[in-house]
Amino acid sequence: MILGDINNYNDIVNLNPRLLTALNWLKENYKTRFPKGEIILEEGAITVRCQEVAMMPQQMLEAHRKYIDIHAPQSEEETIGWSSINDLKNCINPYDESRDIESYGDAPQCLLQVRPGQFAIFFPKEAHAPNIGIGNHRKLCIKIAID
Repeated sequence: MILGDINNYNDIVNLNPRLLTALNWLKENYKTRFPKGEIILEEGAITVRCQEVAMMPQQMLEAHRKYIDIHAPQSEEETIGWSSINDLKNCINPYDESRDIESYGDAPQCLLQVRPGQFAIFFPKEAHAPNIGIGNHRKLCIKIAID
């Protein structure tokens, strides 16, 4: 997991070749109010989900195996829980390969406060619980294929 500023990400782009593409796009577009839906940046490799989400006081942890997630709130601060899946004991929904998701009922090991102008990156097998808070917010969630 990485918490970073949209204007300062040069040190991490070498972790995955598609991170640079995704973060450059985010830097140029994070203030743009896109309609809800998906934007394809690279077919089969990088997708942006433009979301309007109701936040909740608690969310279930989810993890992926095929994608890196970048979460970037646009309108309100978002709390995101984090845990290593190696430490989780309470699998609620086993891994679904077609949707690339599994979910857990454990409490997060830590909570991140992510503000507009910041992003959080979650790598495969890192569980995260997005959209913790009160009210509604707009966000961008970028999915980056790892292969």
